[in-house]
Amino acid sequence: MSSLVQSVDWLAIAPPTIAAAVGLLVLVADLFLDERHKALLGWASIAGLAAASLMLLPLLDGERATFCLTGSPQVCSYTADRFTLVIQFLVLGGALLAALLSVTALQDARKDVPEGEFWFLLLSSAAGAALLPASRDLATLVVALEVASLPAFALVGIRHGDKKSSEAALKFFLSSVTATAVSLMGISFVYASTGTLYLTQVADRIQHVSGQLHTLTQTGVVLTLVGFAFKTAAVPFHFWVPDTYVGAPLPVAAYLSVVGKAVGFSGLILVTVVALPSYSDAWGPALAALAALTMTVGNVGALRQQATRAYSAVRLLAWSSVGQAGYLLVPIAAAAYSKDAQKAIGSTVAYALMYAAVNLGAFAVAALVGRTRTLNRITDYRGLHASNPLAALLLAFFLLCLAGLPPGIIGLFAKVTVFSAAVDAGLGWLAVVMAVNVVIALFYYLQWTALLFRAPEGEPEKHRVPAPLTAALTLTAVLGVALSGAPQLVLRFAATALF
Repeated sequence: MSSLVQSVDWLAIAPPTIAAAVGLLVLVADLFLDERHKALLGWASIAGLAAASLMLLPLLDGERATFCLTGSPQVCSYTADRFTLVIQFLVLGGALLAALLSVTALQDARKDVPEGEFWFLLLSSAAGAALLPASRDLATLVVALEVASLPAFALVGIRHGDKKSSEAALKFFLSSVTATAVSLMGISFVYASTGTLYLTQVADRIQHVSGQLHTLTQTGVVLTLVGFAFKTAAVPFHFWVPDTYVGAPLPVAAYLSVVGKAVGFSGLILVTVVALPSYSDAWGPALAALAALTMTVGNVGALRQQATRAYSAVRLLAWSSVGQAGYLLVPIAAAAYSKDAQKAIGSTVAYALMYAAVNLGAFAVAALVGRTRTLNRITDYRGLHASNPLAALLLAFFLLCLAGLPPGIIGLFAKVTVFSAAVDAGLGWLAVVMAVNVVIALFYYLQWTALLFRAPEGEPEKHRVPAPLTAALTLTAVLGVALSGAPQLVLRFAATALF
């Protein structure tokens, strides 16, 4: 029996473990704190996420693995390699910025949102999201996916008595549960065919499946990919995004737009590139088609918002995020055709890092405007430069980054990286589709940017910026400006995201 006892590499699992432990501590502390001291829970949560992020630094020395198969030390359930660390940095950093936005939002809506539950759910979801990129077996992958997703349902519908919030949470829940059911059925078929759940063993054994099980295996591969496509909000599984983002508290929408995407895309990368490389002739064309559909539907959906009077800024960002998901899918599809799959995956990671920084920055400005304009319509941003010149300049910069225009150099470089991944893989048609979509996106990004500097209607309304919101704006601005000044930093950083 002693041979079955394994030692746990606590340093390797520290980032998600710290996030989960602080979440439990916050939930317990909430029972003993009176209303005057509830704000301490938010700062404790921010400190916990910062500590979890700092624990990534000792792991940079080399690859670590734990929970390994007895007798096969190379086959493990948890691996802290470069890919894991880059995605964990993205996830925990995104959760930290969302937490900073949440402190101010909870102060403004203290009666409507229970603070202890909110912070517990946010930290629990962040812990699951940090666990997912380290997962190297299908069971752990699904568990991590659900630990990240289940608290997110509750976060979307956490506002008491808000019908729109409850409806958004229900729509999000039903679509996500469907995705999980489809994924689990696919994984069960893959397990029945290969006899293992470990990704590297699946990759090896699935090539030698007997002819009798070939159809079962193909079905399992397709169902598994469909389930993860739901999580990435790829078309036609994107229908929950706009209503969910609008109905959720704004910091939760910001969290879902970045961390939720990171979870879906890292899971998709692990399933396709690590577990199913021999089926690249099946998932490659499927993901290429999904990428083209997703970016087109997302950008056209955002463009259609222009025809709606008093349309919501958050709804526009939601449709924009669907379009951005299409760009993120391009390098993963290219990995099926490319001789250097690692380089293609690096392109997705580079784009995800850029998108996370500038999209969270855009949501931070939206949170600032939403403090005085609760409907948060695009028209509320007219003349923002008159009431808050710095916020207007920052939002303009973030939107230009998302559009891929100077001075948002990091956005331009990230898009060029994705273009080159498609061209290098021989997917010229997909690069053309992406080019057309970039032009479509320019229209609504530039229209919003121009609105910021138009003459305001009526007296300009001054926006007071609380300290946590200032910190979030500062962090995203520093990241965006620094990376635009030296875009090679993020590209080099992403190039190390190898398995």
